[in-house]
Amino acid sequence: MSESNRGSDRQVEIFMEGMAGVTPDVPPSFEELEEAALAAMDEKAYGYVAGGAGGERTIGHNRDAFAKWRLWPRMLRDYSERDLSTELFGTELSVPALLAPIGVQSIIHEEGELGVARAAADLDVPMVVSSAASHTMEEIAEELGDTPGWFQLYWSSNDDVARSFVSRAEAAGYEALVVTLDNNILGWRERDIRDGYLPFLDGEGVANYFSDEAFRDLLDAPPEEAELSAIRTFIDIFGDPSLTFDDLEWLCEYADIPVVVKGVLHPDDARECIERGAEGVIVSNHGGRQVDNAVTALDVLPRIVSALDDDVPVLFDSGIRRGSDALVALALGADAVGFGRPYAYGLAIDGENGVESVVKNFLADLDLTLGLIGYDDVDDVDREAVVRANEL
Repeated sequence: MSESNRGSDRQVEIFMEGMAGVTPDVPPSFEELEEAALAAMDEKAYGYVAGGAGGERTIGHNRDAFAKWRLWPRMLRDYSERDLSTELFGTELSVPALLAPIGVQSIIHEEGELGVARAAADLDVPMVVSSAASHTMEEIAEELGDTPGWFQLYWSSNDDVARSFVSRAEAAGYEALVVTLDNNILGWRERDIRDGYLPFLDGEGVANYFSDEAFRDLLDAPPEEAELSAIRTFIDIFGDPSLTFDDLEWLCEYADIPVVVKGVLHPDDARECIERGAEGVIVSNHGGRQVDNAVTALDVLPRIVSALDDDVPVLFDSGIRRGSDALVALALGADAVGFGRPYAYGLAIDGENGVESVVKNFLADLDLTLGLIGYDDVDDVDREAVVRANEL
């Protein structure tokens, strides 16, 4: 597939198959994806992935935030050759999009993160690997190969485990450390409360912990012999709500790879994170999973961009469903975006192949829409590409 015309190439691929009577197994729209994933998954597992905090108002607001903006197409600009590549932390990325970290993917499909990593490698799309993965960070890194991988750190209350995770991520070849700041305690998720469901209690999403020497040193018996006791220890040390900016400064000095903070929603927090040594920020409200009725990441994105120097990478997630959504975030100042639930639903429907289909469709939409609004280079997308709906 040519990089400059991946959208048109994807359309031709699908239409040619259609001439032979073959239609896509993975729906192109997010709404149909969600329906198909619900049919494919265990109901409780689906609720865990799809659900959010409280009444899930933040999930709805995340989507509503995009409706406040309109892409503003311009005509008679040569976009016959389009470039989706960008650079972050000195690494050239083929696209300005990353597969956002999602834990416990074994509840979605038996291939879990390994299938996602293979799809990411096939398409050369960066992947952010969760601390709560169903496979070890080393196994996932092996499947990623040369495709850029970042490791997402849930900062354990046990310092030895936190340090061990950082060291393992560096040794496995991950190129950045994404420190999630908004999940040191679990949000009130009504679907999971209703279902009495937390996948970790079933031994899901604990591979990085059970394989970690620092974690195993905390146990009276290895997880293979006393799994329930090991799970209880995992629950006890999973997060640390006592963390402060001083701790972040220590981590930034300790890590040998760039530290990117995820979950920042206030400009003052963004500024202090950078002052304390973080090299980038991900504007995110955890996809609406932590705080009900929270501000949306898209609404605060321009404020955070304005609060930081131009050379500080600002990424965005929470509410991205289509390539056209990504362009709105890029126009408002994001350097790249992360998306999670769409590829998770693709995984549920058809494993690795489902992820590939979703990502191909997402990038096709991004590529075509980039040209249709008058741009040939994604790095050139700026505030002129959008207009507030209430200003029209």
